[in-house]
Amino acid sequence: MKKFAKFSIAAIFIAIGFTLYSCNKSGTGNEILIGQFASLTGSEATFGISSDNGLKLAVEEINKSGGLLGKQVKLLTEDNQGKPQETQTVVQKLINRDKVVAIIGEVASSRSKAGAPICQQNKIPMISPASTNPEVTAIGDYIFRVCFIDPFQATVMSKFALNSMKVKRIAMLVDQKNAYSTGLAENFRKIFTQMGGEIIEEQKYSNGDKDFKAQLTSIKAKNPEAIFIPGYYTDVNLISIQAREIGLTIPLFGSDGWESEKLTEGKAKDALEGSFFSTHVSTEDPNPKIQEFIKKYRAKYNSEPDAMSFLAYDAGMMLFDAIKKANSTEGEKIKNELAKEKDFPGVTGNITMNEMRNAVKPAVVLEIKDGKFKYKETIAP
Repeated sequence: MKKFAKFSIAAIFIAIGFTLYSCNKSGTGNEILIGQFASLTGSEATFGISSDNGLKLAVEEINKSGGLLGKQVKLLTEDNQGKPQETQTVVQKLINRDKVVAIIGEVASSRSKAGAPICQQNKIPMISPASTNPEVTAIGDYIFRVCFIDPFQATVMSKFALNSMKVKRIAMLVDQKNAYSTGLAENFRKIFTQMGGEIIEEQKYSNGDKDFKAQLTSIKAKNPEAIFIPGYYTDVNLISIQAREIGLTIPLFGSDGWESEKLTEGKAKDALEGSFFSTHVSTEDPNPKIQEFIKKYRAKYNSEPDAMSFLAYDAGMMLFDAIKKANSTEGEKIKNELAKEKDFPGVTGNITMNEMRNAVKPAVVLEIKDGKFKYKETIAP
């Protein structure tokens, strides 16, 4: 009898342990755990805050509609402080400690490249909202994105410069330690010259630099018709002011890394007047989906959404769609459904995954007028 009692007690503890482990694999018995890593602090914090806001809206909506597989979705967010090394730490924490079933993140390509190998190794699907460097999804078949990639973005700005602005002689100013900036610059150089343009000068800087006048003076001496700056809004703000201070009055061209309300703060509001950048969506688009999202975002956050908000929302909704179709929280099954996504009705447009798990979709060009981002044109793939 004592042996039976001991066996029964042991069996109970084993059963409890297994139950707790099973629950922890996807949260509690009533929850599915989704992870997110984002730069909520650091030099590009608006990227992380905006994407976090958009993803939280997606989670809120899916839970209001009944959740997934009969359970509520719980979002666990980690701040990587805008650092690739910290990214590795928080992604491992989400996977190994929290047992999330999938991960959303990041906006910046360098930080997505830091987190993606860990997700791939652990067979945890990861979706980047806005990392455009092609190398991100090349890391493996568990890595996806809902945005276009740099070769397309470079094509968009090349076409815009040559066809819409009639600009053929361009200088570039590139962040040499940023994978996003160097990758986009390489693609722009190749495509712009193939289309008949000329890169007459290329200068470099490093993220965190405050003085760009030496590089801008060298650029000015070559007399370009425009400057292409594939960088982040923090740097572009300062670069634009200093460009005007040394007498450079030509347009500045950029990319989706410009999109932040902080881009035009201070003197940059005037300095960036008449400049252009490519991005994923325009808030001026009358599309009912876009306007409905803007309405919800304003109501919840009392602020205006940007492209990162839209894209993170789409990333979340596409993930939820894949989990529904998979009828499972197993990584491989979710991954297989994500790879099959075709014409998913995202707010930023219909999303189809190509063979490299990149989204095929149009881009828009915005013009900066009086500190605001105004729709200029749409360029299709």
